[in-house]
Amino acid sequence: MTKTYVWKILVSLDQTLNTLLGGKPDETISSRAAKAARDKKRWGCVLCKLLNYLHKDHCEKVIELDE
Repeated sequence: MTKTYVWKILVSLDQTLNTLLGGKPDETISSRAAKAARDKKRWGCVLCKLLNYLHKDHCEKVIELDE
C-alpha cells in the first residue's frame, strides 16, 4: 500500500463521517468546521482550535468553499 492510497482512504472515511453527521457528502469535517467557525458557531470554533493545535491553520488551509 502506498501513502497516497492510505491518504485517500482516510479522506473518504472523513467525508463519510461528515455525511453521517449531516454534512455534504464530498466535504471533510475540517472544511465544514472551518465554515462553521467563520459563522461563529461554537462547535466549529472548538474543533478548529483543536485541529489548529495539531496542525497550524489547519481549518483555513483545508476549507472547501465550493462545497
